[in-house]
Amino acid sequence: MILRSLIAALGLLCCTLPALADGQVQKLITPADKARLDKYGDTRKAALAEAKAANPAELKQLDTLLAKPLVAFSDKDLTGNWRCRTIKVGGLSPLVVYGWFKCRVTDDGSGWRLEKISGSQRTQGRFFDDGDKRSIYLGSGSVNDDRAKPYGSGPQTDQVGYAFRNSAKEWRIEFPAPYYESKLDIMEFKR
Repeated sequence: MILRSLIAALGLLCCTLPALADGQVQKLITPADKARLDKYGDTRKAALAEAKAANPAELKQLDTLLAKPLVAFSDKDLTGNWRCRTIKVGGLSPLVVYGWFKCRVTDDGSGWRLEKISGSQRTQGRFFDDGDKRSIYLGSGSVNDDRAKPYGSGPQTDQVGYAFRNSAKEWRIEFPAPYYESKLDIMEFKR
């Protein structure tokens, strides 16, 4: 009887683990970043409308990226080294596509952590479950060799976005209403 109760309790615990990951992000996210995610759809739509005035070659790169189907995160491991680039959509310029830099994803036992390790604009942060085909990224931006501040240090460094996976070798994070320059930043990753 005790064994049966223990097995039932373990089964219940295993079923609640994803909820714990989701609950964790709700404890950490700042009110300002929660508001940015709440307005994600409208912000994204406005930024993409502005991008239509961009250089046709850059617009084609953006359209190609966004047309890729989304797949689940659950069956793949993102750890390892990645090429990454930022695409700034709307805001000061209709569209800016930067070159490729180096990023790394690690797993510290409590989830995936991202670090952009080259280029002048950097980020480091953590991912949280948000359904099968989307994760939430909470991070901190820094410039050059400045040390990144902890998430929650303020709007100038706090970063929030939704991560989407396109294949085993491609994924992206969309940052709505970043503090600087654009209406939407998209960080693209390729193996």
